[in-house]
Amino acid sequence: MLRKLFCMFIAGAWTAILFPFAALTALVMGGDASVWIARRLWSPVLLWAGGARLVVHGAENVDPKRPTIYVSNHQSTLDIPAHFVTVPVAFRYVAKSQLKWVPFIGQYLWVAGHVFVNRSNRQAAITSLQRAGQKIRNGTNIFLYPEGTRSPDGRILPFKKGPFAVALEARVPVVPVTIEGTGSIMPKNSWNIVPGPVHVKIGKPIDTTAFAVNDREGLARAVRNVIIAQSLELGGKGGDPEDAVAAAGHEGTSQPASSAPKTS
Repeated sequence: MLRKLFCMFIAGAWTAILFPFAALTALVMGGDASVWIARRLWSPVLLWAGGARLVVHGAENVDPKRPTIYVSNHQSTLDIPAHFVTVPVAFRYVAKSQLKWVPFIGQYLWVAGHVFVNRSNRQAAITSLQRAGQKIRNGTNIFLYPEGTRSPDGRILPFKKGPFAVALEARVPVVPVTIEGTGSIMPKNSWNIVPGPVHVKIGKPIDTTAFAVNDREGLARAVRNVIIAQSLELGGKGGDPEDAVAAAGHEGTSQPASSAPKTS
């Protein structure tokens, strides 16, 4: 109970203090500067309060010199600060539109240039993803959670296909990122905090030019298979029972060996 109250207080107070400052920084110095604040000042404090001990695998697969789409599974609210810390580039999140109305956080995300997606309105969602695509073409990295929600049990949910259409249009690499442990520290819809390790594995970039421009289903499947394999490697549950077995052993590949696209 004390840990829960402590975390709630720290998260609320630190966000209320820091995010207005980050939003002002974005207005004066640009969005990248505000992302630096989120990475170096906001995120470490939230992870410390929750007792998260970060372990990073595959950091060499982050290339700050090229625009990239980072795609991850989603277990907990703690994923956001964990990814800010472990993926050290000035990326923008693709976030659900409901976050726009969260005090301090919503204002920061909007001013800093993160992208909101309204999944209940197909046309609005397409427009938002087109906006994300424009940012990528302008050299901005994008980070997104294609499951669309946090997993209730740690298994990797089916991926929505829309974000992969953006990747295919922009023809930039997609880097699969797998997170394990945040769902145990702070499960979905819960403030019951149990300190522990958080593993983040950053996979090798997948070359989107190896896919047809309209093959968003194939690209989504390829990325999800890598994330499932990485989840199993980290001791997680992988995906659904039937596809967890199929993905095992294919880490670093996007399809079966006979048709696997190249990595860059």
